[in-house]
Amino acid sequence: MVEQMAVSGVSFELSEEQKQLQKMARNFTAKEIIPVAAEFDEHARFPEDIFHKARELGIVNMNIPAEYGGVGATIFEECLVSEELGYGCTGISTSISTNGLGALPIILAGNEQQKQYWLGERLMEQGQFVSYGVTEAAAGSNVVGIETRAERRNGSYIINGSKTFITNASHANFFTVFAKTDPAAGHRGMSCFIVDRDTPGVKVGRKFDKIGQRASDTAEIVFEDVEIPAENLVGKEGQGFYIAMNVFDHSRPGVAAAAVGLQRRALDESVKYAKERQAFGVPIYQHQAIGHKIADMAMNYEASRLLVWQAAWAVDSGVTNPKLPAFAKAFAADMATKAAVDAVQVFGGYGYMKEYPVEKLLRDVKIFQIYEGTSEIQRNIIVRELFR
Repeated sequence: MVEQMAVSGVSFELSEEQKQLQKMARNFTAKEIIPVAAEFDEHARFPEDIFHKARELGIVNMNIPAEYGGVGATIFEECLVSEELGYGCTGISTSISTNGLGALPIILAGNEQQKQYWLGERLMEQGQFVSYGVTEAAAGSNVVGIETRAERRNGSYIINGSKTFITNASHANFFTVFAKTDPAAGHRGMSCFIVDRDTPGVKVGRKFDKIGQRASDTAEIVFEDVEIPAENLVGKEGQGFYIAMNVFDHSRPGVAAAAVGLQRRALDESVKYAKERQAFGVPIYQHQAIGHKIADMAMNYEASRLLVWQAAWAVDSGVTNPKLPAFAKAFAADMATKAAVDAVQVFGGYGYMKEYPVEKLLRDVKIFQIYEGTSEIQRNIIVRELFR
């Protein structure tokens, strides 16, 4: 008789608490997101009511520590939720999760007063929105190339410039904004600031009309002689680039997890359709050309999720390794894109029609290869770390 050996070390089994969190997010998605996703997409409607329902449930602002009113969730726990929300609609999930991104500079580098006020009072007590302001028209992948300026003047900072493609900008009550305080210093000349939307000179510009993730709001912000108090500087002058890079290491696993959720939706829809649809006298999954596509979807979904879990575990464990979030973000984004394309192919002509869900998946998925660092930038990071 062969005795069973206990496996030590790594476990892929979720704890009971994690399973409950996953189930709660899955039920919320099934009840609140999936039934309305197509309507929100068609009308490019911002899901404010869904956001506040998610906030009451505790799946908004998850990363805010308990001492400021949050639940202090780990990156891994955020990823569990992000996958479930992404399964339902990545546009709505992006709207729900952006507060976590906008709050990260304050969580990672803010002082106690900033955390008490902006995290505790503004986000948790008042239920406000925050957006993250890095990207500019001439500076996307090249973060160091931002041109927004912040000049120290009489105990304040005067900010001039603009940001583009800013998620939730039309609804944000404040922004975490990156600007150059010393343009001659390269990446060491960038700093991070908290800017209240009601500050004179802050203007939120036009909302972009997008191909996909239409339920998420994306707009421009313009700063014209915006005067903010020096106490709104996050960290120290010149630390902005390092704060931004640290933010991305923390945020990319969650973005990748949403792509994983979209992959699982493409897989589930494809399996369901391929069982029902018949061609040449048998269900189409029995044709190798279709069956293998779906098998690849399943393999790539599992591999993507494991990379996300590894990246989340590393950040939660205090392991500084930008390569791991880059692995997860690039692979999950690329494989989600492949899954969406293949799902449309499985559905054939019907997959091209709006009445079937895979059409929306194809439009929604492309942005995963672009935002939070393009797939090309992720590969640059991987190369840099491999040859460091």
